[in-house]
Amino acid sequence: MERTLVILKPSALQRGLCGEIISRFEKKGLKITAMKMYRFTPEMCARHYSHLTGKSFYPTIEASMTASPVILMCLEGVDCVEVVRSMTGCTNGRKAPAGTIRGDYSMSLLENIVHASDSVENARTELDRFFSAEDYFDYDSPAFNYIYSTDD
Repeated sequence: MERTLVILKPSALQRGLCGEIISRFEKKGLKITAMKMYRFTPEMCARHYSHLTGKSFYPTIEASMTASPVILMCLEGVDCVEVVRSMTGCTNGRKAPAGTIRGDYSMSLLENIVHASDSVENARTELDRFFSAEDYFDYDSPAFNYIYSTDD
């Protein structure tokens, strides 16, 4: 099984969308194996978004991500990174297709509700940034046999 990081950003928390978004991942059949509330510091924001720190819009990202707590989640499933990225939609909420999380809840490029790891490698790095081994829970789901076929 593959794992990925999802961050429900301050825009999701402040708008009361966390339960709805978590529910969508669960209804898809993804398993939550770790979850916690977290407050970004400017230092952690710069580390997490290091590929963007030199961009003119980076101060807006930092201000947004440090404005309130976020919810960090590790989701697990077959092809989880690709599935979650498909569910979240493109970065710009105005351009994200209806039916995606950003398409349904975002009108912004930067206040776009959710972060999702963009590759299996980045998912590992990002999960290690926020979670330690004792944060993960392995448990059996009675729905597992109804989510995946024996060929998956």
